[in-house]
Amino acid sequence: MNIEDFRAYCLSKPATSEALPFDEDTLVFKVCGKMFALCSISNFAKGIALKCDPEKAIALREQYTHVLPGYHMNKLHWNTVLPEAGLSDSLLQQWIDDSYTLVLAKLPKAIRLQAGL
Repeated sequence: MNIEDFRAYCLSKPATSEALPFDEDTLVFKVCGKMFALCSISNFAKGIALKCDPEKAIALREQYTHVLPGYHMNKLHWNTVLPEAGLSDSLLQQWIDDSYTLVLAKLPKAIRLQAGL
């Protein structure tokens, strides 16, 4: 998966926005204002940060050498995935879906309803 595909897939999710809240290089994707994915624009190979269930995060790190604890993130809840390490697009998409769903589930019901989710 390249950065264009990653961006398009993230933006295809309902109520998703993108922003550069930290600096001009860190692209962040949010659902209803809550972050579910981020990456470097200039160095996409550096990794994609995705939110993950803590138990699943550990299991994925043990199973895949290209899944690391979240870089500059809470390592309990975030993984960094090296996108050019040979993982299939469908697997990366599943992890993006999981991150999006996890963040969406934590949003208050009123916000989800307001966003039509």
